[in-house]
Amino acid sequence: YHVINPKFVLGNSLYGNLKLGKKLNEGKTKQIFELLDEPGHVLVQSKDQITAGNAVRKDQMEGKAAIANKTTSCVFRLLQDAGIKTAFVRQHSETAFVASQCEMIPIEWVCRRIATGSFLKRNPGVKEGYRFSPLKTEMFFKDDANNDPQWSEEQLLVAGLEPADLTIGRCEVDIMNKSTVAIFEILEKAWATQNCTLVDMKIEFGVNVSTKEVVLADVIDNDSWRLWPAGDRSQQKDKQVYRDLKEVTPEAMQMVKRNFEWVSEQVKLLLEPQTVGRVVVLMGSTSDMAHCERIRKACSSYGIPCNLRVTSAHKGPDETLRIKAEYEGDGMPTVFVAVAGRSNGLGPVMSGNTAYPVINCPPVTPDWGAQDIWSSLRMPSGLGCSTVLSPDAAAQHAAQILGLTNHLVWAKLRASMLNTWISLKQADKKLQHCSL
Repeated sequence: YHVINPKFVLGNSLYGNLKLGKKLNEGKTKQIFELLDEPGHVLVQSKDQITAGNAVRKDQMEGKAAIANKTTSCVFRLLQDAGIKTAFVRQHSETAFVASQCEMIPIEWVCRRIATGSFLKRNPGVKEGYRFSPLKTEMFFKDDANNDPQWSEEQLLVAGLEPADLTIGRCEVDIMNKSTVAIFEILEKAWATQNCTLVDMKIEFGVNVSTKEVVLADVIDNDSWRLWPAGDRSQQKDKQVYRDLKEVTPEAMQMVKRNFEWVSEQVKLLLEPQTVGRVVVLMGSTSDMAHCERIRKACSSYGIPCNLRVTSAHKGPDETLRIKAEYEGDGMPTVFVAVAGRSNGLGPVMSGNTAYPVINCPPVTPDWGAQDIWSSLRMPSGLGCSTVLSPDAAAQHAAQILGLTNHLVWAKLRASMLNTWISLKQADKKLQHCSL
């Protein structure tokens, strides 16, 4: 490998004002340097090298470092914005990004939606294209000398790995397994917006040396997945094209590079919503403002704009219907949330006059709340509004509706599910240790 001398790069404008320390690691496609001015952070520098078959085949591909860095930075931003814990901190230059320092767990986690590649060789009889529902996860121990053998959970559990002094036990293995599935599903949903099928993907985890948390680390770029536009293998855009080359010629490498460039451009589009939706909260009185503000705050956590309006279906039905028409008129996907105490006419009137979803979220009072709730629950036939008492849950329900057409909202919901599960898992582990 071509080794960059840290003394040389200190004066290179590529690294700006970063002061590089020693080189901590070097792989086939990247180098990792400590950052003297940012304790706990490292610089991940990509290389212009492409490899296949544990570097049995390797070639220089001019510009690959920049392409890979752009791709991985976009992917990590997407995941981080959703709420997935990663080592990524920021993109630093065209070819490098800053990350939290991690001790890597030497396992490649592979997640598959469609059976292809090595899975078919290891599972004769399974035809290419077999669809895994639920997703299939596998793990491979990183050992070039033995061609990265497949491991079972049991092998990982008895290996006694202790990166950054954290023992990799049942809790950590389960967290990595669940996280792998969630990360795949978020990226699968994102790529579907570009009519691309995410076929399979490999990722790695590390232990953050500062927080001792298991986080998504390493990189996710065009070496990490199989990507088939329109679900068509003949249009594949990933590194498999390079692996399949019978002969490496300048023309063939240009074709591979064009594929990588195409992916790096498309991946930027994954950070943009295909459709923009909103929540409109209608309150019967400003006395319900605190309740409505909780809904708006919860909506903002999903990245959803939320408008607050005051209208009474009892006292001003014509104005209520005019406000409804205002939001129907621009074609933006909208969920209405009706907040009305006492007798709730607001939600039922809205539901009877719009095809948009309506959620009742009445502020229940201690005196008459048990009686008032029936005006939200018992309604005439032909009305389809739901009733959710918690403001946070009402916002979540609205997000689930809008997430059907907005992959970024869906990603936040999916990551929230994962993080809730991880919190429970860690609380259980802590309790067991206390009991012991």
